[in-house]
Amino acid sequence: MLIECSIRNLAIIEEANIQFLNGFHVFTGETGAGKSMIIDALSLIIGGRGSSEFVRHGSQKAEIECLFHLEKDHPVINVLIKFGIEIDETENLIIRREITTQGKSTSRVNGVLVNLSMLREIGECLINIHGQHEHQSLLNVDQHLLWLDLFGDEKIKNLKTKYQSIYKRYTMVQTDLRQLEESDKQLLQMKDLYSFQIDEIEKAQLKMGEDEFLTVEKHKLANAEKMYDGINKAYQLLFGTEQTLDSIGKAVSNIEHISHYDQKVLQPLLEQIQSAYYQIEDSSFGLREYRENIEFNPSRLDEIEQRLALIASLKRKYGENLEEILNYVEKIKSDLEQMENKDVKIQELEEEKEIILNELRKSAKQLSDKRRKISNQLSKKIELELCDLQMEKTKFDVHMSNDMSHFTKEGWDHIEFMISPNPGEPLRPLHKIASGGEMSRIMLALKTIFSKMDRIPVLIFDEVDTGVSGRAAQAIAEKMSMLSKECQVFSITHLPQVACMADAHYLIRKSIENDRTFTHVSHLHEEHRINEMARMLGGVEVTKTTEHHAKEMLVMADKKKEQRNHLQL
Repeated sequence: MLIECSIRNLAIIEEANIQFLNGFHVFTGETGAGKSMIIDALSLIIGGRGSSEFVRHGSQKAEIECLFHLEKDHPVINVLIKFGIEIDETENLIIRREITTQGKSTSRVNGVLVNLSMLREIGECLINIHGQHEHQSLLNVDQHLLWLDLFGDEKIKNLKTKYQSIYKRYTMVQTDLRQLEESDKQLLQMKDLYSFQIDEIEKAQLKMGEDEFLTVEKHKLANAEKMYDGINKAYQLLFGTEQTLDSIGKAVSNIEHISHYDQKVLQPLLEQIQSAYYQIEDSSFGLREYRENIEFNPSRLDEIEQRLALIASLKRKYGENLEEILNYVEKIKSDLEQMENKDVKIQELEEEKEIILNELRKSAKQLSDKRRKISNQLSKKIELELCDLQMEKTKFDVHMSNDMSHFTKEGWDHIEFMISPNPGEPLRPLHKIASGGEMSRIMLALKTIFSKMDRIPVLIFDEVDTGVSGRAAQAIAEKMSMLSKECQVFSITHLPQVACMADAHYLIRKSIENDRTFTHVSHLHEEHRINEMARMLGGVEVTKTTEHHAKEMLVMADKKKEQRNHLQL
C-alpha cells in the first residue's frame, strides 16, 4: 500500500506531505484547485513522462517521494531483484523522482539510480491510474483479447506459452523459406564469389603456423652472410690462431702441479677451469658445425618472400591469421553446399513447416477452446458486477471468432466485447453504443474482477464518475468502497455520493498569497468533511439544509459499510 507521498515544487504545489490509510480515499475540491497535480505526481513516480513544465516557477527542481509497504511475496520484489535493488521484507519501498528546470529527470528506488524504463516496470506493479481517457482501452478491440487472457490467468497462460513457442518455430521456418525463395539472383552471385574464394584459398595450400616458420627462415637467409662472418670470428677466437683452448689447457696443467699444496682452495678452482675448458671446446665444435651448415640460397629467399606475400594478401581478404582464413573457407564451403542444394533445402523446410503447422493448429485450437470457456465465465461475472452498478438489464458478451488460416502471436482468435444496455436490443460492439457513464461502470466492473489477479496495491480513478448521477453514482461509490477491501482505492470526484463512502477524505484547495498561487492538501475530519460535502451538494453557498443532507449521507454511508463488513464476516 501507499503510506505517504511528499511533493515539493510541482506546478502550483509548493509543498505537500500526505499520509494515507487502508481503504477508499477521495480527493475533492473546486475545479482548478490542483487535484490533477496529485495524479500527475503519482504518475511521475511510476515512470510517467516528465518535463520542465512540472517545475514550479522560481524553483530549480520538482521533487516527489513515495513510501510503499509491500506484502511479503508481492510481484514487484522479483522486479527489484532483477534490477539489483535490495529490499528487506521488513522494510518499506521508497521511490524518489526529481525533475529540473532543464527537463532532466533523476529517479531512485531505495536509493539506487534507475532509468525510466526500469521505473515504469517497477511502477506497473504498484499503481494503476485509470481516467476518462483510459476508456480507449475498452474501445480498442485489440485490447479485448488481452483482457480475456488476463482473466484466464494460469489456465490460459500455460496454453499460450506452449502456442507461442510453436509459433516462434513456425515463423522462423517461414523466414528461412522466404529468404531462400526470394534470393535466387543473389544466390547466383554469391555462388560465383564463394567458388572463386574457395579456389583462391585452396590453391595456396595453407598450413597452420606456416607464416611464422617462413618468417624465421626468411630472416636467416636474408642475414646468412652476417651470420657466417660472426660465427667464423667466434670460432677463430675460441679454437683458431689465438689458441684460446691451448692457453686454458696449459693453465690447467700448471695448477695441477701445485694444487696439492692447498687442495681446499686450489682443487675447486682447478675443477672450474677444467669444466670451462671442456664447455668451450664443445661450443667451438658446435660453432664450426653451424658455420658449415649456413645456407646461402637467394632463390629460396625469393621463393619465401613470394609465399609470404601471397599469405599477406589472403590475410587482407579473409582473416587476420591463417586460422581465421582456414575457418572462413570451411564456412563458405558449407554455405556453397547449401546454395547448390537449395531446392533440397526448400523441400526439407516445406516438410518441416507442414509438421509445425499441424502442431500449431492443434495448439491454437486448444487455446481457442479454453478461451471460449473463459469468455463465458467473464461475461457472467461482468454482468453480475454491472448489476451492482445499476445496469442489471445489461447483457454483456465476449464475442469470439477465428480465422483458422491466419495465425498471430496471440493465436487465431478475434475477441470483441459486445453489449446490449436495454432489453430487446441486440448485442452490438461496445464502442458503438456505450455512453460515457456506461463505459465508466463497465471499466469499474472489469477493475473489480481483475484486482485480485494483478495484485496492484494502489488503484486510482481520476473522475471516472463523470457522466453519471443518482443511483448509478451511488452504485459506483459502493463498488469502489468494496474494491478498497482488496487494494487501496483513490478517486478524484465531484460527486457527494462517491465522497461520502470514503474511508479518508482529502480536500484540495487553492490560495493566492503575494501574487503567487498555492495548492494545499488537507485530510478532512468530521466537521470539515460535513462542510465540504455540503459544498458539493449545494454549490457555492453552504446552508443548514445542505449541511443536514451531508450529515445524513455520511451516516447512511457508515451504515452501509458496517452492513457490508458484517456480511463479509
